[in-house]
Amino acid sequence: MASEKRIDTGCTHIPAEPYYMSTGNEIQVFEASYDARLPVMLKGPTGCGKTRFVEHMAFRLQRSLVSVACHEDLFASDLIGRYLLKNDETVWVDGPLTRAVREGAICYLDEVVEARKDTTVVIHPLSDNRRMLSIDKKGETIQAHPDFMLVISYNPGYQSVLKDLKQSTRQRFVSLMFQYPEAEKEAEIVSHEGEIGRETALGLVGLANRIRNIREHGLTEGASTRLLIYAAQLINRGIPVREACKTAICLPLTDDERLQETLEELIWDIFDE
Repeated sequence: MASEKRIDTGCTHIPAEPYYMSTGNEIQVFEASYDARLPVMLKGPTGCGKTRFVEHMAFRLQRSLVSVACHEDLFASDLIGRYLLKNDETVWVDGPLTRAVREGAICYLDEVVEARKDTTVVIHPLSDNRRMLSIDKKGETIQAHPDFMLVISYNPGYQSVLKDLKQSTRQRFVSLMFQYPEAEKEAEIVSHEGEIGRETALGLVGLANRIRNIREHGLTEGASTRLLIYAAQLINRGIPVREACKTAICLPLTDDERLQETLEELIWDIFDE
């Protein structure tokens, strides 16, 4: 039994439409999946817009969103709920997954493979025709609300063999593949989100694409759209372009001094401030 451990259900109503630029037919597929009550799996690199897409779809469908950032210390009980001691009483508190199942929210498990293996087993009955959640500690089985939807995401290029989704899990989901947008669209996103000029945004995207092309030479990840937006936001607030690129893009990507030198050379090649 846990004592005074707060469980954040993370249930959010999206009040305004989040900015999102479609790069394919992902919106139509997601809406069709929701209409058919099919679970959805989003695959793609870090910072390419998966979370923003889910927020955008929650707004479009007018559903509350429960987001859970998965990590290696996330237990099944963190998703389902647990008994807590409150005012000398033992009370049950629903976890975020249980609350979404009861209320008919979209439950988004971000980077699901980072969670402990027992959490994956928990979602299996929710991701097939049963659409049910068993709470063993209460002896209760919940039939999912008709509006409930399960969405998971992960980065297949980053995961090791030990942290990959089993086929028994994969084949329960409709899958959408996300990549970084083409240069023109990505520049438009960076310009909008970072509130900078299009020419500078195109320079940032050009830098990112060159960095992504040298990923095999030691970088674990390429420069994400998210990092480009961070750099743009710094530039918008008066930070010189090269310094913004270094602090928001290059330094987060690697601690290797030689790689840092290579990345800084790319910055100087693109931006001649």
